[in-house]
Amino acid sequence: MTRRIIRAIEQPHVTMLGHLTGRLLLEREGYEVEVDQVIDAAIANGVVIELNANPWRLDLDWRHWRKAAERGLLCSINPDAHGTDQLAYYRVGVGSARKGWLTKENVINTQPLAAVKRWLARKHGK
Repeated sequence: MTRRIIRAIEQPHVTMLGHLTGRLLLEREGYEVEVDQVIDAAIANGVVIELNANPWRLDLDWRHWRKAAERGLLCSINPDAHGTDQLAYYRVGVGSARKGWLTKENVINTQPLAAVKRWLARKHGK
Protein backbone atom coordinates (compact mmCIF):
# COMPACT_ATOMS: atom_id res chain seq x y z
CA MET A 1 0.00 0.00 0.00
CA THR A 2 2.89 2.37 0.75
CA ARG A 3 4.18 2.14 -2.81
CA ARG A 4 0.72 2.75 -4.29
CA ILE A 5 0.23 5.87 -2.17
CA ILE A 6 3.69 7.19 -3.03
CA ARG A 7 3.04 6.66 -6.76
CA ALA A 8 -0.11 8.75 -6.39
CA ILE A 9 1.79 11.49 -4.53
CA GLU A 10 4.39 11.58 -7.31
CA GLN A 11 1.78 12.52 -9.92
CA PRO A 12 2.39 16.17 -10.84
CA HIS A 13 -1.23 17.30 -10.47
CA VAL A 14 -1.70 15.96 -6.94
CA THR A 15 -1.83 18.70 -4.33
CA MET A 16 -3.26 16.85 -1.32
CA LEU A 17 -3.48 13.33 0.06
CA GLY A 18 -6.56 12.53 2.11
CA HIS A 19 -7.50 9.54 4.26
CA LEU A 20 -3.86 8.44 4.53
CA THR A 21 -4.56 5.20 6.39
CA GLY A 22 -8.27 4.86 5.72
CA ARG A 23 -8.94 3.97 9.34
CA LEU A 24 -12.32 4.19 11.03
CA LEU A 25 -11.89 4.27 14.78
CA LEU A 26 -13.54 1.33 16.58
CA GLU A 27 -14.53 -0.14 13.17
CA ARG A 28 -11.60 -0.63 10.81
CA GLU A 29 -7.84 -0.56 11.27
CA GLY A 30 -5.91 1.63 8.91
CA TYR A 31 -3.98 0.29 5.93
CA GLU A 32 -0.57 -1.07 6.66
CA VAL A 33 1.44 1.83 5.39
CA GLU A 34 4.90 3.17 6.17
CA VAL A 35 3.80 6.62 7.25
CA ASP A 36 7.32 8.06 7.38
CA GLN A 37 7.96 7.05 3.76
CA VAL A 38 4.68 8.63 2.66
CA ILE A 39 5.55 11.81 4.57
CA ASP A 40 8.97 11.89 2.88
CA ALA A 41 7.31 11.55 -0.53
CA ALA A 42 4.76 14.26 0.27
CA ILE A 43 7.51 16.68 1.32
CA ALA A 44 9.62 15.85 -1.74
CA ASN A 45 6.66 16.43 -4.06
CA GLY A 46 5.12 19.43 -2.31
CA VAL A 47 1.94 17.55 -1.42
CA VAL A 48 -0.18 18.44 1.60
CA ILE A 49 -1.45 15.63 3.83
CA GLU A 50 -4.95 15.95 5.21
CA LEU A 51 -5.72 15.88 8.89
CA ASN A 52 -9.17 14.37 8.61
CA ALA A 53 -11.13 15.92 11.48
CA ASN A 54 -14.02 13.47 11.46
CA PRO A 55 -13.98 12.07 15.02
CA TRP A 56 -14.26 8.55 13.62
CA ARG A 57 -11.15 9.00 11.46
CA LEU A 58 -8.62 11.51 12.86
CA ASP A 59 -6.32 10.40 10.11
CA LEU A 60 -3.34 11.12 10.10
CA ASP A 61 -2.87 10.20 13.75
CA TRP A 62 -1.66 13.13 15.89
CA ARG A 63 1.50 11.23 16.91
CA HIS A 64 2.98 11.70 13.42
CA TRP A 65 2.37 15.42 13.00
CA ARG A 66 5.09 16.99 15.14
CA LYS A 67 7.96 15.24 13.40
CA ALA A 68 6.32 15.70 9.99
CA ALA A 69 5.82 19.44 10.52
CA GLU A 70 9.39 19.87 11.75
CA ARG A 71 10.50 18.34 8.45
CA GLY A 72 8.35 20.75 6.43
CA LEU A 73 5.13 18.87 5.75
CA LEU A 74 2.03 20.99 5.31
CA CYS A 75 -1.31 19.87 6.68
CA SER A 76 -4.88 20.71 5.78
CA ILE A 77 -7.50 20.33 8.48
CA ASN A 78 -10.66 19.06 6.80
CA PRO A 79 -13.95 18.21 8.53
CA ASP A 80 -14.85 15.32 6.16
CA ALA A 81 -18.39 16.67 6.39
CA HIS A 82 -21.14 14.70 4.71
CA GLY A 83 -23.75 17.18 5.93
CA THR A 84 -23.79 20.74 7.19
CA ASP A 85 -24.11 19.53 10.78
CA GLN A 86 -20.65 17.93 10.43
CA LEU A 87 -18.84 21.11 9.39
CA ALA A 88 -18.11 21.74 13.09
CA TYR A 89 -15.79 18.71 13.05
CA TYR A 90 -13.05 21.18 12.16
CA ARG A 91 -12.88 21.87 15.92
CA VAL A 92 -11.90 18.26 16.53
CA GLY A 93 -9.23 18.65 13.85
CA VAL A 94 -7.84 21.79 15.47
CA GLY A 95 -7.61 19.91 18.77
CA SER A 96 -5.81 17.03 17.09
CA ALA A 97 -3.45 19.46 15.34
CA ARG A 98 -2.63 21.12 18.64
CA LYS A 99 -2.04 17.74 20.22
CA GLY A 100 0.42 17.08 17.38
CA TRP A 101 2.18 20.41 18.02
CA LEU A 102 1.04 21.97 14.75
CA THR A 103 0.88 25.74 14.44
CA LYS A 104 -1.01 27.84 11.92
CA GLU A 105 2.17 27.99 9.80
CA ASN A 106 1.93 24.19 9.34
CA VAL A 107 -1.70 24.27 8.20
CA ILE A 108 -2.34 25.39 4.63
CA ASN A 109 -5.99 26.25 5.19
CA THR A 110 -5.18 28.75 7.94
CA GLN A 111 -3.18 30.84 5.49
CA PRO A 112 -4.57 33.91 3.73
CA LEU A 113 -6.08 33.23 0.32
CA ALA A 114 -3.20 35.01 -1.44
CA ALA A 115 -0.67 32.70 0.25
CA VAL A 116 -2.65 29.60 -0.74
CA LYS A 117 -2.84 30.84 -4.33
CA ARG A 118 0.94 31.42 -4.35
CA TRP A 119 1.51 27.90 -2.98
CA LEU A 120 -0.76 26.38 -5.64
CA ALA A 121 0.95 28.39 -8.38
CA ARG A 122 4.38 27.15 -7.24
CA LYS A 123 3.07 23.60 -7.04
CA HIS A 124 1.78 23.77 -10.58
CA GLY A 125 4.75 25.70 -12.01
CA LYS A 126 2.92 28.92 -12.76
